[in-house]
Amino acid sequence: MPQTFSESVLGKTGIPVHRLGLSGTYWPGKKTIYHALDAGINVFFCYGFDGQMVRVLRDVSQTRREDLVIVTGAYNLIWGYPNLRRTLEKRLRQLGTDYIDAFLFLGVMKPKQMPDKVVEELCRFREEGKVRGIGLSCHDRKFAGKLAAEGKLDTFMIRYNAAHRGAEREIFPHLAAHDPGLISYTATRWGYLLRRPRGWPKSEPIPTAEMCYRFVLSNNHVDVCLTAPRNEKQLRENLKVFEQGPLSEDEMNYMHRFGDVVHHTGKMYSFEDRRS
Repeated sequence: MPQTFSESVLGKTGIPVHRLGLSGTYWPGKKTIYHALDAGINVFFCYGFDGQMVRVLRDVSQTRREDLVIVTGAYNLIWGYPNLRRTLEKRLRQLGTDYIDAFLFLGVMKPKQMPDKVVEELCRFREEGKVRGIGLSCHDRKFAGKLAAEGKLDTFMIRYNAAHRGAEREIFPHLAAHDPGLISYTATRWGYLLRRPRGWPKSEPIPTAEMCYRFVLSNNHVDVCLTAPRNEKQLRENLKVFEQGPLSEDEMNYMHRFGDVVHHTGKMYSFEDRRS
């Protein structure tokens, strides 16, 4: 299936995906999650402790498992490695399913946190048929690019937005060789792309959330862009990206300029008023 602005395939897994995926980070409510399903969203990122998401996916899995692309995983721990198999088996029980579509090692900050033994165990899960694809979420772009070039992993989840475009140099060029799927998150840079930063003229507008998502989805290397609305209203607003389509050249230039200003403010993200 060729990629369109709204549909893609999750790399070499061959799994058809809607290009906007849903995360339940901010507990948007079961009604919002069901609305996402009705709107055609089929990729759902599940932490395991996001009870609303777990309950909806478990319910839907009983009759419509083929309509779901479930992405979950085990978190990298600063004091040691998690029990990957125990986490996988727990997710399978929680979600009432026999398999996970993409099982990731989450929160990898540097290469030594992803030793060969982790990759080997993830590969065993795939061989056993308990997962369709394996991968990681990673903040070290150069390391992610190296792993993409090696071809052992099926899926990468990385940060990408108008203020953080390093993936365009350090990850995207390495995807062609082995065609892993790519999931992006924090399209709004935790809400900072929706605020006027220092140094941005008051006479010029600031982006909307829709423009932030359109920026990400305008890049064909991204198979799925995650959204984490707080409620159904925000989800409806974010879905409007598909009415507008890719950014024009002028809009893209504007997002680059605004993103550069946001990036250079040097602010760390906060946990307030975020729409990733």
